[in-house]
Amino acid sequence: MIFRYGVDHLSLDIVNQIANGSIKAELCDQAKNKINESRQNVEAMANSDKAVYGINTGFGPLCDTQISPEETHILQKNLLITHAVGVGEPIDKAISKLMLITKVHALSQGFSGIRLEVVERMLTFIEHDIIPVVPEQGSVGASGDLAPLSHLFLPLIGEGEFWHNEQRVPASQLLKAYQLAPLELHAKEGLALINGTQFILAHAITALTKMRYLLDLADMAGAMSIEGMQGSKQPFRAELHATRPFRGNVEVASRLWTFFDGSQNMSAHTDCDRVQDPYSLRCIPQVHGASRNAYAHLLELAEIEMNSVTDNPIVISSEEAISGGSFHGQPLAMVLDYASIAAAELGNIADRRCYLMLEGLHGLPRLLTTSGGLNSGMMIPQYATAALVTENKSLCFPPSADSVPTSMGQEDHVSMGSISGRKLNQILGNLEKILAIELMYAAQAIEFRRPNTCSEIVEENFSLIRRHVAKLEEDRLLKPDIDIMIQLVKSQAFKVNISQ
Repeated sequence: MIFRYGVDHLSLDIVNQIANGSIKAELCDQAKNKINESRQNVEAMANSDKAVYGINTGFGPLCDTQISPEETHILQKNLLITHAVGVGEPIDKAISKLMLITKVHALSQGFSGIRLEVVERMLTFIEHDIIPVVPEQGSVGASGDLAPLSHLFLPLIGEGEFWHNEQRVPASQLLKAYQLAPLELHAKEGLALINGTQFILAHAITALTKMRYLLDLADMAGAMSIEGMQGSKQPFRAELHATRPFRGNVEVASRLWTFFDGSQNMSAHTDCDRVQDPYSLRCIPQVHGASRNAYAHLLELAEIEMNSVTDNPIVISSEEAISGGSFHGQPLAMVLDYASIAAAELGNIADRRCYLMLEGLHGLPRLLTTSGGLNSGMMIPQYATAALVTENKSLCFPPSADSVPTSMGQEDHVSMGSISGRKLNQILGNLEKILAIELMYAAQAIEFRRPNTCSEIVEENFSLIRRHVAKLEEDRLLKPDIDIMIQLVKSQAFKVNISQ
């Protein structure tokens, strides 16, 4: 498969496959024609006496100051240099690469007025995996991600830094090694490059990719905890969820029902005297399902954004460029905040299940050890999940609910979506650790249900854990075990679907 920038439809899977090299992406003649036609339109306006924002005027509060054609090159270079004021640690190289890919796709749709030569240079960066260094802080999410995008494109003019062998090197040095001369930017090109939402979008793509697996893993962790608690599978019956058919609820209930298929241990619940299980067990479809609904909403909006043009102004013809607000990050910012709550809640309910397994109820020993007193057993890892849950709660404040005016009041309402995207990924990182500890607890609890066996998929995951983490018989240093479990989660080693 060859993906055609500016022509084909970009999706979550496709953008990741372009980034990892499993799909080739290129500019076809159709896209090149659109880019060239849009460039001709910009040049016509740049050479006219009529003031057109961003083409022959200044920017922001200087939008009423007209610039001569002779000064255009200086203006565009100054735009990148003055806006490159990002601070903090650099974002992951992989996120910078996603920014490049999605920016090329946006510019190639023929509404930005950028020269083909500039887009092709960006493709050279992608193809040779020479990715610019971008600081993590400094964007308010409108006029798009100005500071991060400025850093992303400084190397086009020989400034800034690239990643090379995991080290940061001056862009001028690496350009020389690849025999690439710095480019001189023409009318509107600097503005086309730094206006846009690609920093927010790349963080959304990264979060969606991680969250898709963690949603599935949360279901599996919940199922294994229910096996450990020898809970009931009745709350997951299709007949029940047909009466309240939220998409996420139905999907989670169906998944858990299949996870218990053939479980000898689960059938033993019919012999117990419990009427119902606590909420963190029987309400998994409602809680995990709500998080799935939030994920679906973010995925829908992110895929719209992947295929949108988000710079400004939008070039319509040789006589018209519309100055609007397509760079504003609010459409993604709000749903990123919603997804942050959804991810945090997956960790919240997982921590409750960890606590349940320590209480010594329904045939499990207190603290999941038969040698309590002298041994603390599994008591303390739940302190870590409790801490992570509270940290995630503190990260759930919605940046999109805040706005601080910038640019002398010209940009008087901003989205703060860049912060929303970064925080969602922080929450997901904490969720990985919480689920890792829950899975370790669930495996320990299942040990006390033997000789009962669980379903095939649960037994496979149990065996995976036991290959790396032994049953806790007496107190030992648990930090290495937790670290191994976290790595298993990060590497997506667990089987989370029957069809795998």
